[in-house]
Amino acid sequence: MAAVSTTLKPLRRQGFWLGLWCAAVLTVIVVCLIPPPELNLPQNSDKVEHLLAYFILSASAVQLFGSRRALCWVAAGLVAMGVGIEWAQGALTATRMADPMDALANASGVLIGMLTVLTPLRDLLLRLQGR
Repeated sequence: MAAVSTTLKPLRRQGFWLGLWCAAVLTVIVVCLIPPPELNLPQNSDKVEHLLAYFILSASAVQLFGSRRALCWVAAGLVAMGVGIEWAQGALTATRMADPMDALANASGVLIGMLTVLTPLRDLLLRLQGR
């Protein structure tokens, strides 16, 4: 755990925050692979959902991980996850279909979330904890 704690920002309860982030990642995976609910939404509105989900995951990673290297790995992992989920939807489910535009929305969300590292919001969680 020493290598992880040096990669993470000096948060109180690092394990809790990392576990919460991992649970969010797992939730996105599960929600993307279970049968979709029947909703009457405008066509392609799901792209906004994809972008927001991956924005939240990557902006949250900015709150957790302190090194540029770690953030690069997280960004690459989230983009790969988005592409992998799209592949899995097409190849492994009967109720979903792969959509390259969803993968693009996922990657866009990752990029926008990672850009929060350039803003004062990058240390919001540290400030909320009084550090």
